[in-house]
Amino acid sequence: MIVHWFGMIRTLLFCLTFATPLAAETLRGPVRVIDADTIDIGAAANIRLVGIDAAEMGQTCRAVSGEGVDCGALATEGAVELFSGRAATCEVEGRDRYDRVLATCRAGGVDIGAELVRTGLARTYRSDTTYAEEEKEAALLSRGLWAYEMDDPSVWRAAMRGQQRTSTSDTAPDGCEIKGNISENGQIYHLPGSRFYANTRIAESKGERWFCSEAEARTAGWRPVR
Repeated sequence: MIVHWFGMIRTLLFCLTFATPLAAETLRGPVRVIDADTIDIGAAANIRLVGIDAAEMGQTCRAVSGEGVDCGALATEGAVELFSGRAATCEVEGRDRYDRVLATCRAGGVDIGAELVRTGLARTYRSDTTYAEEEKEAALLSRGLWAYEMDDPSVWRAAMRGQQRTSTSDTAPDGCEIKGNISENGQIYHLPGSRFYANTRIAESKGERWFCSEAEARTAGWRPVR
């Protein structure tokens, strides 16, 4: 009888142990800026900073003078100046649909996401209020991209998705035959001769592109097809 109860208790403890959520994973490494809301610190996947959203490359802002500028490029350049090469510690919260790690990261005790929003290089992500006060301050003082007329990044992306995507290409530029495809599985590149290469078409209006090397594709944030 005693042995029976001991066995039951041991089984219960085992179940309770594995029902307890595992502690969040912590990643560390030097920052390489992909854009103003995505970084690489040497992990298996790029890190998407939680709670913020940044202008996309090619997204146009308007200065007071009416001049158009690439606000995605401006935001990325500013993020590079602030954090490139700095040691970061990231607390992982999950993954997004592009297989990027979702995390809150700090460098030198500074919350990277908060600082990017405070300096006007990024905005809060949709209804997330984590950095609402930093955004209010940046907007009030016209910091960073708040000095320009700019659509919210999510609005801009929705408008781009709504446009008819007719720009496709089956002919690779000379020496650049790797296909960079964007799907529900994320940003994936296909090498010549691989299983899905022949059936993959490049829609440049969706942000898809050709690469000249695997290193170029990986640096741009694409991963090989599984």
